[in-house]
Amino acid sequence: QVQLVESGGGLVQAGGSLRLSCAASGRTISSYVMGWFRQALGKEREFVAAITWSSDTTYSADSVKGRFTISRDNAKNTVYLQMNSLKPEDTAVYYCAARRSPLRIGIRKNDYDYWGQGTQVTVSS
Repeated sequence: QVQLVESGGGLVQAGGSLRLSCAASGRTISSYVMGWFRQALGKEREFVAAITWSSDTTYSADSVKGRFTISRDNAKNTVYLQMNSLKPEDTAVYYCAARRSPLRIGIRKNDYDYWGQGTQVTVSS
């Protein structure tokens, strides 16, 4: 089993930045694809970004390309989401997820096997 704990959320003004962290425990995530999803109030959970085990491939949703960057530090068993130029529409609960595959990036919720509890990001206008 893998336990995932997100941190780094908060309230920020539009145009600002936040860095989310996802710390894994229970086992190493070095061979897992890791992803970030978000869910705004009243909406479906949506894909944000994902990264392969070696960081050689990342994939981001069109809505965040050029603004958000996913990265990982396998030595620290941690994944990050750097969010710049934040917009009010980025307001959501952000979830970290792990997929038991080193290379197969997924963009669907069902592609992932483990989930964190989420961290709230609120962007004010």
